[in-house]
Amino acid sequence: MPKPSVNLGALRIVQKLIENSDEYGVAVGRTENGATVIDAGVSAKGGYLAGEAVTEICLGGCGRAQMLEGRYGELSIPAVFVSTDEPAIATLASQFAGWRIKVGDFFAMGSGPARSLALEPQRLYEEVDYRDSSDVAVTVLETDRLPGAEVAAHIAEKCHVAVERLYAVVTPTSSLAGSVQIAGRVVETGVHKLHTLGLDPKAIVHGCGQAPVAPLHPKAARAMGRTNDVILYGGETYYTVSHEDDEALRELVEKAPSSASADYGRPFYEVFKAANFDFYKVDPGLFAPASVTVNNVKTGKVHRAGEVNMGILRALMGAD
Repeated sequence: MPKPSVNLGALRIVQKLIENSDEYGVAVGRTENGATVIDAGVSAKGGYLAGEAVTEICLGGCGRAQMLEGRYGELSIPAVFVSTDEPAIATLASQFAGWRIKVGDFFAMGSGPARSLALEPQRLYEEVDYRDSSDVAVTVLETDRLPGAEVAAHIAEKCHVAVERLYAVVTPTSSLAGSVQIAGRVVETGVHKLHTLGLDPKAIVHGCGQAPVAPLHPKAARAMGRTNDVILYGGETYYTVSHEDDEALRELVEKAPSSASADYGRPFYEVFKAANFDFYKVDPGLFAPASVTVNNVKTGKVHRAGEVNMGILRALMGAD
């Protein structure tokens, strides 16, 4: 079967945001050279609906995101539930924040479908065996500044599209839409961790999971800490996998949760600070859900590892 275009899939959701900007609490503008910029939290209000939409844009239209009530012991916390039937494409080929965008003094973590045109990083696309050929590029930028013409030109050039065909959605880490869309990466973190441990991502047939939405903090570094903590200590994932060797799969699953990292148990802000606030210098093994469950369709067996860390969740939510 032909593989879906993540950029065209995301564009359909972007168009809904543009057409219903008041409902989603976003502001739509253009750079001087014609790129479309959607503000989902820099100056615009944004919110839960925008966060759901941005999560689905990140997934290239190959997944769904839904707000729900997360029950964690006595805690009732807003949470986001994500599901996809194209896990490798939706998460690794699209959602993964694998593009470090720096133009002058502008910096953003780039994710979403545009990566599949720029091949950022190329090695990952070779392993997933995917490349989009769309003449439209859709990117999600995690930053507290709106991109200007120079940034838009840089991204468009990397994606080999006309700048007028570039759509950039901006969600600051400290915004509600930003907090939702980061929690919505819970399935992606598990897919990426299993892949780094040696599992062929194309063997993951379906994926779903949920994570709490972090409480907001006005300082970006603190917000970064909280939005990662909810996945590392509260994220729960479930994958359907087709694998011939159950024992090998069980061993992979045991190493997959965040608890397998030496940095586990420390608030992410402390880890982030120790890395000089450079997201890309943090031990990549830490980026994983709190729990990972895998159902092997080849044998019917279910493997599970990790658990929600209620102590850290309670502290994060001010319940201690």
